[in-house]
Amino acid sequence: MGVLMVKKSRVGMGFGLFVTTDFKEGDFIIEYTGEIISSKEADRRVSKYLFQIDEYYTIDGAGESNRARYINHFCNPNIEAVVEAGQINFYALRDIQEGEELGFDYGEEYKDEFITPFGCKCPHCA
Repeated sequence: MGVLMVKKSRVGMGFGLFVTTDFKEGDFIIEYTGEIISSKEADRRVSKYLFQIDEYYTIDGAGESNRARYINHFCNPNIEAVVEAGQINFYALRDIQEGEELGFDYGEEYKDEFITPFGCKCPHCA
């Protein structure tokens, strides 16, 4: 299993999560962790780190121990999120080389609310 490092993003999005070893397509990368809350509670919270598990539950991944919170939005992602048994796991969509920043598509709702008003800064759009 590879090692991950949080450091300044190269594309102007604050911090990012980078790999320090190679990953192969399909490899497990990291789990998104945090407080599991009801979707009703998620609607009340003001947080950019809410990740919906299903229609009933959401993970609030704002805690700093959740290194997956540093994964930025990429319009052309190199990883994907998969919900498995109530967990959100990230897997490589393609081979990822040592030193690459990780990114996944945050989805239309998040993009409309938090990205589009300021312009996308992902590597594909920058």
